[in-house]
Amino acid sequence: MLRHLDVAHDRFGLSTPFRISRGVKTAADVVTVTITQGDVTGRGEAVPYARYGEGIEDTIAAIRAVAPAIADGACRKDLAALLPAGAARNAVDCALWDLEARLAGRSVAALAGLREPVALPSAITIGLDTPDAMARAAAKVATVPLLKIKVDRSDPAAQIAAVRAAAPTPRLIVDPNESWTIETLETLKPHFLDWRVDLLEQPLPAGEDGALARFDSPVPIAADEALHTAADLDRLAGRYDVVNIKLDKTGGLTEALMLANRAREKGFGLMVGCMVCSSLGIAPAMLLGGQAAFVDLDGPLWLSEDRPGGVTDHEGMLSPPAPGFWGSLA
Repeated sequence: MLRHLDVAHDRFGLSTPFRISRGVKTAADVVTVTITQGDVTGRGEAVPYARYGEGIEDTIAAIRAVAPAIADGACRKDLAALLPAGAARNAVDCALWDLEARLAGRSVAALAGLREPVALPSAITIGLDTPDAMARAAAKVATVPLLKIKVDRSDPAAQIAAVRAAAPTPRLIVDPNESWTIETLETLKPHFLDWRVDLLEQPLPAGEDGALARFDSPVPIAADEALHTAADLDRLAGRYDVVNIKLDKTGGLTEALMLANRAREKGFGLMVGCMVCSSLGIAPAMLLGGQAAFVDLDGPLWLSEDRPGGVTDHEGMLSPPAPGFWGSLA
């Protein structure tokens, strides 16, 4: 039976601006794919990211270009030859997973041989701001299990110290989003243990991270922008301890599952992350959450209004979407 693919640009306003070292977002612009076979429809979502040379229009064009192949029966295993790793492939891959599960009358977790998603401690992100403003934001969520703070090169010591003083108990991820230099790392190194930093995420630009091989870090370092697919793992060895898997980088759940397996085989710890997106982008990623030491899937929590039936948060514990939302039966 022929399949029909539709693709659309959806925009979700944010309740507060999301600031990182590269800029500020006030809305989440996502690409939504629906693939219909008969009276059954699967959905997927992706966030094109300018850092990787992606935009809404070119992502939609790439998806439309493969619509005839999807209509003729191309499956998830065919996508790697049709689309490069990235947002376009992610949206199509996740829509195909959802469609396949609904046609089979089983959940995506069951098809993938994974346990069904459960509530997980997921990072609550403190956006980049003045140290005082970051401390006030941290104080409001000081009892959650895990915090992630966005910092830059302006005054990271004050930013981190302010958040830690306001929230002394949560585990702590520090994310400079490639904004530091090796000199910044060396300067801050003596303080990481005092601040009880649990993970340092992508401190140096991805193209300049060779210096990490010579840096004796007192805390684990995670690769984010430096990691896209399993093909990157050998290059990251000796530089990073943890890899941050995001479906928008891997090109969907199919590659993400393979990446997770290979990363563990090579001795990397796992983190699962996301862009600022709706729950449709988070539901597939939650299937990886049970395998990860660090889960950072709070993207929908920044939205003024999420898709109905999406994930919910209670004091830093992220619960899966309602049954039937994505990848599960109603």
